[in-house]
Amino acid sequence: MIARYLIQPLQAVSSQALALVDLDTWPRDAGLQPLPSVPVIGLGERAHPLAATLDAIIEAPIALETLIRQVEANPHAAAVIVQLLRVAEGQSLDRALTLESLSYGLLQASAEYAQWLAARNHAKVSTVPGSVILDRQDDELRVVLNRPQARNAIDRAMRDQLFEAFTVAALDPDIRAVKFRAVGAAFSAGGDLDEFGTTRDAATAHDIRCRTLPARAIARRPEIVDVHIQGACIGAGLEMAAFAQRVTATKGAWFQLPELSMGLLPGAGGCVSVPRRIGRQRAALMMLSGERVDAATALRWGLIDAITDEAPPVGPASAGLE
Repeated sequence: MIARYLIQPLQAVSSQALALVDLDTWPRDAGLQPLPSVPVIGLGERAHPLAATLDAIIEAPIALETLIRQVEANPHAAAVIVQLLRVAEGQSLDRALTLESLSYGLLQASAEYAQWLAARNHAKVSTVPGSVILDRQDDELRVVLNRPQARNAIDRAMRDQLFEAFTVAALDPDIRAVKFRAVGAAFSAGGDLDEFGTTRDAATAHDIRCRTLPARAIARRPEIVDVHIQGACIGAGLEMAAFAQRVTATKGAWFQLPELSMGLLPGAGGCVSVPRRIGRQRAALMMLSGERVDAATALRWGLIDAITDEAPPVGPASAGLE
């Protein structure tokens, strides 16, 4: 499997799902520009002059075999992910978020996403709607995800409440700190899967994201946002948290971006926030492999700033459900 994707200098890449470059044997004076439209993954020496231009360099805990398997299953989504990460690098936050939304809309109309929708488990995440607890004390605003029975999966109501809360924080200069927390054993399981596919028109979905995406509000004043993560931090939960100036997590926390397996890309701001914390290449590793990253790795990469113990807040709906 690996040998099939290894390329040599001057070799064209056409119908492959991805390309692998052995940096230990690649000539140091041979470039690879422009990059082909598929993911280009490096193996070996990170100090090679070519290394920084590639989409990712394999490193633990990401397994190459897993990454290849995931890309082969959804090659079009994988190609869009790396192309987006390339062009969004260096753009303003607002422009990069718009590029992300347009790319996400493209994949919403793809056969790969349609296949995932048709094959997914239709069991409800939870019949209990989500809520966000807001509490302001002087110049501090606490924003708390409160749907522990669904591992704080973010539904439409929660998304709208988050957008409103962070918009208020962005506009009110008297708010000097925002504490972003979650009730229960998990920070967030990501977007509520029950709502995927409810808006099938990609242009309409893009318009909704432009107007109500919480990440746009968070990104207006990220320097006042402090996030603490316990347990699972998946998809949209991680994508929003990564915008914050300070992110801490418990020792047992873990992080994952599984959207490629759905034929999609991280569409809640993660293609902007995560690369700006850990770099484009490590972000691509997480997105293309879908593998979990533990707190120790997240700290080493810069995805979080510290590992600390902090008891999760208690919400009115949390009793007996954690």
